Amino acid sequence: MKTPPESFLIFKEELRKAQLEKERLKQHYEEKLADVNRELCRLKEQIQSQQEMMRTTLEYASNLEIRLSEFKEEVALATSSRKNPVY
Repeated sequence: MKTPPESFLIFKEELRKAQLEKERLKQHYEEKLADVNRELCRLKEQIQSQQEMMRTTLEYASNLEIRLSEFKEEVALATSSRKNPVY
């Protein structure tokens, strides 16, 4: 059996090194992508929480506004009834 030429063996070794480097880079970028995805999920959760807090705050402010207008009406009725005595 004939041995392959030295240049072929060198090429084969370089190809193996390149494939190993490719796998190492692939693993590295997959890990980075997983980190970015985890961070993105965390940010989405924070945004959803902040949106819920804003929604709750707006509802509370709307309720206070309604209660304030009702209170103003009660005060206006009370003062107008005092101005017009039954006597």
